[in-house]
Amino acid sequence: MRSSPYRSWFVTGISVFCYHTSSPAQSSTATQEIAPKVAAAKAILNAWQSQNPERAERKLHLILWTPKDREPAPRYRERLTAIMNDIRKFYAKEMNRIGFGPLTIKLDEKEDKLLNIHVVRGRKPYSAYEGGSGAEIRTECLPTLTAAGINADKETIVIFCNMANWDPEKRTITQNSPYYAGGSHRNGTAWQVDSPILNLDFLAEKGQNVRDGQYGDISLGRYNSIFIGGVCHELGHALSLPHNRERDDERAAFGTALMGSGNRSYGEELRGESKGSFLTLAHALRLASHPMFSGSVKGMDLPASAKPSDISFRKKDKGFEMSGKVTADPPVYAVLGYMDPNGGGDYDATTTTAIPDKEGRFTLDCQALQKGRSAQLRVFYLQANGVTSGWLSSTPYQYPYSVDAQGDADISLLRQTMLLKPLLEALEKKDMKTYDSIAQGDAFRKEETCVAIAALLRSTDASPLKAPASVDPSVLSIPLSHLACDKESVGYGVPLRNRAPAPQYLLQAGGKIYRHGLYAHAPAELRWQLDGSWNTLTGSCGSTSGQATEMEFRIVGDGKVLWDSGMVKDGAVKPFSVTVSGVKELKLITGTGRDDKTSDWSTWLEPVLTRSGK
Repeated sequence: MRSSPYRSWFVTGISVFCYHTSSPAQSSTATQEIAPKVAAAKAILNAWQSQNPERAERKLHLILWTPKDREPAPRYRERLTAIMNDIRKFYAKEMNRIGFGPLTIKLDEKEDKLLNIHVVRGRKPYSAYEGGSGAEIRTECLPTLTAAGINADKETIVIFCNMANWDPEKRTITQNSPYYAGGSHRNGTAWQVDSPILNLDFLAEKGQNVRDGQYGDISLGRYNSIFIGGVCHELGHALSLPHNRERDDERAAFGTALMGSGNRSYGEELRGESKGSFLTLAHALRLASHPMFSGSVKGMDLPASAKPSDISFRKKDKGFEMSGKVTADPPVYAVLGYMDPNGGGDYDATTTTAIPDKEGRFTLDCQALQKGRSAQLRVFYLQANGVTSGWLSSTPYQYPYSVDAQGDADISLLRQTMLLKPLLEALEKKDMKTYDSIAQGDAFRKEETCVAIAALLRSTDASPLKAPASVDPSVLSIPLSHLACDKESVGYGVPLRNRAPAPQYLLQAGGKIYRHGLYAHAPAELRWQLDGSWNTLTGSCGSTSGQATEMEFRIVGDGKVLWDSGMVKDGAVKPFSVTVSGVKELKLITGTGRDDKTSDWSTWLEPVLTRSGK
């Protein structure tokens, strides 16, 4: 849920974006692309699912969990039934608009037409739980689900937590509930919060303001947009949908993407405030093979098997195209591309889609790019049984690029990445014969950066050079990563020089691959004993591309801070040039930021010591 204080399984950060006004032509672009792609995707899906079909009705299972010292909020069955039916209608409406027919979630109803909601009482009082208690709460729900014949590890479940505090006299409300989700086509869990004022009947209300502990003074309708929309959004995660925002042309045509800020715009059309929320084509394509939507369980437990090949990139207009071929059994019926700027998590990712032809060939047209940002193209291959190959799976297909201030894409980093990819695969397999053959190829040797990286990775297990004080005086410049540390301490794992961990290997930050450097998890301190003969230390620092984090970098000489980066956010790279004349003890220190520290992988990029000749 966007702006939630609790981290979603898919959340890595939050950013605010400015959108440009879109013309009618842009709006029609979003509309015109849908019909031919959906028709082609359906042809592949139907052909595979209709041969030896396996049908089943998989339902969404709901739990109302309450601490042991609280009773469920009044009329919970009636309220939650109305809310979940509205969400069911939303998915059906959007899937039908896009062309898949009214496919939607299936709900478990009782004879009275209200939902079958499993009530679970927690083992502890309210004060013992918090936003991070999701796993504990889920564990407490398992015996009740098992007794009802439900295996939570093989089904999709929604847990409404009775963790809101409503004061009807003061009209104030706060919540201290888990509010996140994650899942696949096989299973998923979404945690939500229930409250006495969570009510579909209030969604159109423009007044009757309440004061929410997080969102301030808002109308009763706004409260329900945020929290009913949050249920719909987090359910999307439980159904395997990642975050993305709408492209400008989609926004003009349809409104706000559900898996971006669409949780907060849900139902706004009822109050005349916006066009409301919608499903992007990328997410509709993904849901089309989900067993709960399709009714097909054929091959549901088969592993991902998509194998892309012949991948190439070329500039097109302001952006670029990715072309390739993919083979798989079950067949791939859609390829999704998420253009995700570094920093800000994946909320700001825009999407592009392609349907493979009979030979498996496809082209992704990547145009909805953010100006002045380095970014990653993340690619997913959707197979007809519902499985996905790609980011957040065992095989991450990620391709780096950058965009200048005028919005023009630079794909030189893509070219280097593609050249290095087979080299890194050979290194991972310890096949050094193939490694050396690739490194000596004509195309490879034309890229100076690739040649330098290949040489360093080839010798990554060799001993460091001499201690700094022992370096020959005739050597006037040397990478710091080539010298032996006197002391190393890190927050997690071990520090690495001239490489990142396998299988990434590359020191990549800010839309660039660096030839050498130092990689360590913060908080980290790396120390060298110098002889006072060096004059300058130059280089850059930042976090590894794809990590959502913030850190502070400091260079300390003989106990004195020589340079302080301030807080460096994810996606940013800061250069430095520091005088170290006479310094005997040099320290590079990385401190953690205010965010989640698990992603605090710091990189000191191409740090070089220099001195004057005598």
